[in-house]
Amino acid sequence: MAERVRMAVIGCGRMARNHLRTILKQTDTTEVTVLCEPCPAQLEETAQVFAEAGVELPPNEPDLEKLLAETRSSDATESTRRLDAAFIITPHNLHYSQARLCLEAGLDVLLEKPMVMSASEARSLMEARDATGKLLVVSFNGSLSPEIRESVRLLRSGELGKLLSISATIWQSWGPGTTGKWRQDPVISGGGFLFDTGAHMLNTVADLAGEEFVEVAAWMDNGKILGYNRPVETLAAVIARLESGAMVTFHGCGETVRSCASDIRVFCSDAILRTGAWGQFLELQRQGEPDFVAVPLNPSLGAWEQFLAVRNGEFPNPCPPEVGLRMARLYDAIKASASQNGARVRCE
Repeated sequence: MAERVRMAVIGCGRMARNHLRTILKQTDTTEVTVLCEPCPAQLEETAQVFAEAGVELPPNEPDLEKLLAETRSSDATESTRRLDAAFIITPHNLHYSQARLCLEAGLDVLLEKPMVMSASEARSLMEARDATGKLLVVSFNGSLSPEIRESVRLLRSGELGKLLSISATIWQSWGPGTTGKWRQDPVISGGGFLFDTGAHMLNTVADLAGEEFVEVAAWMDNGKILGYNRPVETLAAVIARLESGAMVTFHGCGETVRSCASDIRVFCSDAILRTGAWGQFLELQRQGEPDFVAVPLNPSLGAWEQFLAVRNGEFPNPCPPEVGLRMARLYDAIKASASQNGARVRCE
């Protein structure tokens, strides 16, 4: 039996606790060795997650550099290192510096989305990945899901015919749910609903398309339609064109009823493929069929399980830092168009 991967969980907020509930079901492959959380209240809630799973709470070191010191020390060997990997689940503006520190400390890294705040940060992390030779996987649920990987295989195989267009929608009660929190502070978050939850939609569609975006036209609203003046966008509509001429629409609504869901449809000449931004299902309607039929796949335990599969060489990394650069470029073009009331913007 292979040795368990010794991991650090960096950031213990609500999203981290969601991941931990699944990770703590994987104790045969993973040992949560240490936490890095500076907020006592968040740590207390995280302790409850460990208690519910019947797993002892690991030590907490709120200073990441101190936490990594032993791993980074010049006399540490592979057998004496106390960490193998890190899962970074912190506010967006911390991703770049924390991921770079972990890579340079010799750790493989699973990094929550959106990977970084800018294209320059994305390029720098790509350089750090190359210089250290460590694994860097961006935690986009879609890219890491069996459903999206199978969708990509089907689309590239040609059996669905020529790609014609993609229609993608994502919705959530995001505006009301994040009021007064860091996700609505653009300095920390880097953007609003489209950059946060909507990043899953943008990334999954880019995976499915498998080609570059040429131009976009976009409109954003920060809640004015409801009388709000939120500091970031909560609604967005985007029209885009791919290199092949295929067309894409993105629709994000972050001001609706309490919910969080998505619908993505890929229209090809011989079939329609339907899935979600997180890859939680996959359906096909082929030529001559009256309705969609589910494609059976083995269930996944989520991003950490898939990260370990990549780390073990079971399949190539479907979500390397290059997707972070792709995401940064696309969102920058969308923002540029929206700032010009929907003017067409080339995707550089």
